[in-house]
Amino acid sequence: MAELESARRIAYAPTPFSTWLGIVCLFVLFGVIVLAVVGPSPRGTDYEETRAKKRIEQLKTLREENQKELATYAWVDKNKGVARIPIDRAMELTVSDLAQKKPAPAGPIATPPAQAAPAGASPAPAAPQGAAVSPGAGASAKAASPPATGTAQPAQSSAPAGSPSGQGAASPSPATQPSSPAPASPAPATTP
Repeated sequence: MAELESARRIAYAPTPFSTWLGIVCLFVLFGVIVLAVVGPSPRGTDYEETRAKKRIEQLKTLREENQKELATYAWVDKNKGVARIPIDRAMELTVSDLAQKKPAPAGPIATPPAQAAPAGASPAPAAPQGAAVSPGAGASAKAASPPATGTAQPAQSSAPAGSPSGQGAASPSPATQPSSPAPASPAPATTP
């Protein structure tokens, strides 16, 4: 019981003046530290103006360096014999080189080869684009496949003379299309 009484006296005892003075001193010290840190930092528009001036100066020097690189001769790698020339001179050389070369004709766009349909699927009724049709009895539609060498060859077509050429293959008439029976679909399995 004596311990409980001494605990009450300690808990409800008035705080000495030195404790209060110490707490006030800590707050003052904290305020001084904040002022020391925040005080020298720039405020207002002066800081932004100085930063803007520095950015403008850096941009100006960077543009001058880039212009110097674009307008002067210099070695990039002297050991390999790689040099930098002014961009105006490089454009003149490129134009003169292109003027001496004969333009190569562009070839037709190669269509991908037809893929085999999975079992049970119905075949497409029309010939694929780029298919060639040979005239005569028992004619069959043959798909033109691109050559193995990787160069595209134009597809041969039997389009009439009045039709525009190179606009794809002529579609075969129904009389010349092969009559192939439709693939039989598998019958469902029945269990007794």
